[in-house]
Amino acid sequence: MSSNPVAETVASLMPRAKAELTELVAFKSVADFDQFPRSESEGAARWVADALRAEGFEDVALLDTPDGTQSVYGYLPGPEGAKTVLLYAHYDVQPPLDEAAWTTPPFELTERDGRWYGRGAADCKGGVIMHLLALRALKANGGVPVHVKVIAEGSEETGTGGLERYAEEHPELLEADTIVIGDSGNFRVGLPTVTSTLRGMTLVRVQVDTLEGNLHSGQFGGAAPDALAALIRVLDSLRAEDGSTTVDGLTSEARWKGLQYEDEQFRKDAKVLDGVGLIGSGTVADRIWARPAVTVLGIDCPPVVGATPSVQASARALISLRVPPGVDAAEATKLLQAHIEAHTPWGARVSTEQIGQGQAFRADTTSPAYQAMADAMAVAYPGQEMQYAGQGGSIPLCNTLAALYPRAEILLIGLSEPEAQIHAVDESVSPEELERLSVAEAVFLRNYAAS
Repeated sequence: MSSNPVAETVASLMPRAKAELTELVAFKSVADFDQFPRSESEGAARWVADALRAEGFEDVALLDTPDGTQSVYGYLPGPEGAKTVLLYAHYDVQPPLDEAAWTTPPFELTERDGRWYGRGAADCKGGVIMHLLALRALKANGGVPVHVKVIAEGSEETGTGGLERYAEEHPELLEADTIVIGDSGNFRVGLPTVTSTLRGMTLVRVQVDTLEGNLHSGQFGGAAPDALAALIRVLDSLRAEDGSTTVDGLTSEARWKGLQYEDEQFRKDAKVLDGVGLIGSGTVADRIWARPAVTVLGIDCPPVVGATPSVQASARALISLRVPPGVDAAEATKLLQAHIEAHTPWGARVSTEQIGQGQAFRADTTSPAYQAMADAMAVAYPGQEMQYAGQGGSIPLCNTLAALYPRAEILLIGLSEPEAQIHAVDESVSPEELERLSVAEAVFLRNYAAS
């Protein structure tokens, strides 16, 4: 990174950033209070609120959102007549999955091979730290030239929509000229990237019932309808022979125009086992950014250990459907539910319940804010031109903000590049990326104020 005062300040703040991220990662802030204590999420929220107050933010508040979680809000006034920028991140995290599979404890930030490991290090507690670093660098070099609002969500990973509904009920709260969503990431380490599209999503729970109770498989198997077997048939119907998603009435032929994702690089990033093929058709970018994708997230059925020789009376599954831009998530949900009902065999009783939904998003990359960010990325990543990529994941708040503030420009940056392994075992963040993107955000705020 070329030497400049902002970059030098951020570099000097990196030890503090690591210490703060260590504190924040230590909170087991999973917004599933059946599995994790509510006090862990509340502790993380208070940490963010205290950090904002320490930076001079006003009106700092813990917002009780309709889904029972808390979002943290703060306002930092800038010069009179300045533009307003909203900085977003979330402090809630995915569950650690199998804690024993982690090389080091998931809620202890650990440095290894030049990266910092811990749940939420990249997604998205690192995003909170990125915003703080950018603001501190500006304060140390002439001041923050815009009004800044910060919102740190407490339930982004659950898709329960608490902050979206709160924002709709209080539309003035998050109003801004530009919104920086710090919850995406570079296409790869060292390649500055803004995310121009997000797939939407829907979560559907399906239950299949066939019998009043389980039956002895020797006495009744072969004629008694097996609910688990019926569920497996339903789930299999959601994919074609090549693995492409096949939901009746949902098109799966869109093409991605722009930055491409080479097959071998994707295999490496996804850690696909030798000899195992990729699924679907078209380019990798088509499959993960422009087309729908169904995933079976979980199945309720007897575990192998302790299983008895029984025909199952009931079985359940949780299904995720990622929805590309241009497809309405509510309509996709109806198509998925209709598909499940149509493909349930043997007259089995089937019920579906939607438990989460978010619309897809497409940014206006021709806006002045994007040029300001491109110039800032050139400072943070000398010799590299900012790229535009899609993201297969969802940030439901984006569409809510776009609808509430149609004139606002929305940019998506962040720390979740492929090596970060967000949502997986051994999630990590690159401290170099944290440093560069903090510089980029600081320079962007300065550029944007002058635009």
